[in-house]
Amino acid sequence: MENNANVGKVVVISAKDSFLAMSIMKKMEEMNIKSTFAHTDIKEIADCADDAELLLLFLSEELEEMPDVLIYLKDLAQDKELGLILVGEPSQYELATKMIPEQIVTEWFKRPIDIDRLMKRISTYIDENTGENRKKTVLLVDDDITYMRTVYEWLKDKYHVGMAANGVQAISYLGRNKVDLILLDYEMPIANGPQVLSMLKNDSETGRIPVMFLTGHGDRDCVMSVVGLSPVDYLLKTIGKEALLEKLKEFFANREKLYLL
Repeated sequence: MENNANVGKVVVISAKDSFLAMSIMKKMEEMNIKSTFAHTDIKEIADCADDAELLLLFLSEELEEMPDVLIYLKDLAQDKELGLILVGEPSQYELATKMIPEQIVTEWFKRPIDIDRLMKRISTYIDENTGENRKKTVLLVDDDITYMRTVYEWLKDKYHVGMAANGVQAISYLGRNKVDLILLDYEMPIANGPQVLSMLKNDSETGRIPVMFLTGHGDRDCVMSVVGLSPVDYLLKTIGKEALLEKLKEFFANREKLYLL
């Protein structure tokens, strides 16, 4: 285990300063995994979450009176693409998953927990999601929700995937999250793809994010109209799953080579 302390941390969340939580943080320190502690308080969690990679939540009876905390953690895990490990009794897990969809939960550990298995899971997650092994984040921007969800299903196993139905949602998402690539629908109501890309290019925070257009059109005029905005590619929506995955794999591989030059 050779985790770099600068590549992300584990936020340990508990209603009380429990001996178990403190013991797990001590073990993470011994494994060179950075961690911090927060009580089940939204502001306290938010103050710890800036460079978080994984949330470790100890479920408790107190959380039954704190649905807002569970909803906040759900939103935090989704918006920032964080892992979320839950520790607790089956009844507590059942309650938690009324607020937090099970697909967001990285893993649940039933009490009494197997500490060694928990530490191995934390270590594996950090290794697979930080540094050179970090999953790239792709933001899908498309007003066609059905198509966007299809592409999400194609990409979710290999990439962190965010979704936005329009330019306003995309800009809001980018204000909270780092993104490695944007797949942008060419034709959308109110602000179309080129207009959204122009807005992104005019902002110092988003201007360097690479953008690929997804469109139903393949004619030369559409391509030429956006050349000045420097999209990295222009893909037809008829592209299949394997072809799209290959395109993204090739794109990120080429970018890695450029960084190494």
